[in-house]
Amino acid sequence: MHGTPETIRQILTRSGDTWAVVGLSSNERRAAYGVAAVLQRYGKRIVPVHPKAETVHGEKGYATLADIPFPVDVVDVFVNSELAGAVADEAVAIGAKAVWFQLDVIDEAAFARTREAGLDMVMDRCPAIEIPRLG
Repeated sequence: MHGTPETIRQILTRSGDTWAVVGLSSNERRAAYGVAAVLQRYGKRIVPVHPKAETVHGEKGYATLADIPFPVDVVDVFVNSELAGAVADEAVAIGAKAVWFQLDVIDEAAFARTREAGLDMVMDRCPAIEIPRLG
């Protein structure tokens, strides 16, 4: 399993409330758009990260994680699996506390590297599904 119940709880309740959502754009049909809205409803500050650097859900967007001028607690990854490992490495580089790979985003080597770097990580799960279960 790539995210024990305790790791999921840790990330959602104790890792911090600033979530960079990589792949989030203003396209309402994309999963990232709806998941980011759920995270906001649960008190998370979302930070859109997308090459277009669009403002989404009232939050200013950035083209890359490195462009964000403040600390990020969790990096939520909505890119395809081939690109996800590089995003996880960037999350480590910016000092994030945790990385969350969305449903169907799987990179075993990135999971191992991220955990070895000391970050919590969940893979192939969705925080919008998990966060209501914490109640």
